[in-house]
Amino acid sequence: MDDIQESIDDFQHEFSKGAAASLRRTLFEIDPNSLRLNEARSEIFHSIGAKQLYVLHRGRLDVQLPIAFLCTRVSKSTEQDWSKLKRVLKFLKGTLDNCITLGADDITVMQTWVDASNAVHNDMKSHTGGTVSFGRGSIMSKSSKQKLNTKSSTEAELVGASDYLPYAIWAKKFLEQQGYDIRENLFHQDNKSTIQFEKNGRKSCGPNSRHIDIRYFWIKNRLELDGFNVVYCPTEQMLADFFTKPLQGTLFRKLRAVVMGHAHIRTLLSIEDKSASVNPLTVAPPGLAKERVGRNEREVCGNRKQGQKVSFELNPDGRATDGEKSQATTTTKRRSPVIARSYADVARKSTRKVAVVSKSVQRMLLTL
Repeated sequence: MDDIQESIDDFQHEFSKGAAASLRRTLFEIDPNSLRLNEARSEIFHSIGAKQLYVLHRGRLDVQLPIAFLCTRVSKSTEQDWSKLKRVLKFLKGTLDNCITLGADDITVMQTWVDASNAVHNDMKSHTGGTVSFGRGSIMSKSSKQKLNTKSSTEAELVGASDYLPYAIWAKKFLEQQGYDIRENLFHQDNKSTIQFEKNGRKSCGPNSRHIDIRYFWIKNRLELDGFNVVYCPTEQMLADFFTKPLQGTLFRKLRAVVMGHAHIRTLLSIEDKSASVNPLTVAPPGLAKERVGRNEREVCGNRKQGQKVSFELNPDGRATDGEKSQATTTTKRRSPVIARSYADVARKSTRKVAVVSKSVQRMLLTL
């Protein structure tokens, strides 16, 4: 607590109230026009960042992601970075009395969560996050920028798994040396393609994945040697998202409570899995799945603004009419419409893409 208060005093700003979250959605965005800090403020920025690194590893894991990012900005800190640091200190000011609570339901059952945010940094590198828990609170965690560029989210998560797996292996071997043999060792991931890579290694490689360096397939051998059981975890319940994505609102509070030990890890199951009850005829195709990164929870396969609706009226053959195309163009104000595979195209294994399937096509498919 003293180190936090010292950092707040060094910042030389009067905080009238706290902040709801330690970061904004724009955490990873960098404004090239933002002014560089002068030498004096740059040194303060560096000093506070170093102090918070010390603090977060000793009890304040809820600021690990913003501090990890700001540490990459020390040599080129700007007014925008100063504002992000101010947000962190404002949050800490309002939660000075918070502390981490650690507990174990069964010391022989270890659970690990690993995730990665693809190409979120300004140089298009991804961000790795991971954590280990035995029931209450995060025993150890990691949040860091990846060292290499990746070409897909699957590859990014594979690299992230290889980055964090040594931590989980160390924890397992440390406990074994204390006389506690791990009976159940769960390794949670939310990308099914990555899970196949980790289980099958080269057997799951296709023409689009052979470029992945062979060194990352040591994961398969280590998972088998150390008895890890790789399991699928719905994205909404992925605890490692707290260390990779600038979450906001209810999700931030729920995951923070689990990380800090204020809530048991079983409360993750109460977070709704939106993919569990999907009706393929009433919802958008999987290509429209949201990624919780950046300014506005952008939709991965399109660049329309949040809340805008784009729909095409389809002919029986699955093509959009010319009138509806022009209407969609007007609706989006000359922005490219979101595109995704229609179910008619998927059935014919075509590469033609359209927007959300209209109700008329849904009725047609039901009659087939």
